[in-house]
Amino acid sequence: MQRSLADLDAPPQLADRAAENLRFIRSAMEGSSRFTDISGTGMVLIGLTALVTAAVATAQSSERAAILAWEAEAVIAVSIGVVATLLKARGHWPRLLASPAQKFALGLLPPLAAGGILTLVLQREGLFDLLPGTWLVLYGAAIAAAGAFSVRLLPALGLSFMAVGATAFVAPDGWAMPLLGAGFGGLHVAFGAVIARRYGG
Repeated sequence: MQRSLADLDAPPQLADRAAENLRFIRSAMEGSSRFTDISGTGMVLIGLTALVTAAVATAQSSERAAILAWEAEAVIAVSIGVVATLLKARGHWPRLLASPAQKFALGLLPPLAAGGILTLVLQREGLFDLLPGTWLVLYGAAIAAAGAFSVRLLPALGLSFMAVGATAFVAPDGWAMPLLGAGFGGLHVAFGAVIARRYGG
């Protein structure tokens, strides 16, 4: 008995449907997963360098020199963060290009870019007193937004930064450097230690 053309076509159609279903399942799993390669140890190290910077900045004779110390700390912190993330993800590099990592980056980068632009503008206008609050609030917004796609503690960390930043805008003179130390130093150390314990490194 001869097989019909429809019967001959059935296996390829089934294979195509199976492949399409697998792609859908994979996409759904990636969409619901979270970026967990945030390094708590790296956050602790960033916090410790920030505490040192707070002491150095407080000892400066001018507001401009203190701000420059914190800008140098920003470069150090980014370097530590990138290296720590790469070390935590070693052996699993594709995770850094997967959908959760991309969503994390899209949440993190725009507020940080806004902070960089505002830093240039405020420095040009000589409004150094507005920089600590601006940095803390926008960094907090970046962490809170990116945290929606990462470990559950990050949104709380971001909101804590925003609260410290709001305080910096209304605090008396002389509080800016300690508040930067409390935010970039204390919060990073405290939350980083918990993340390292709960999520391994």
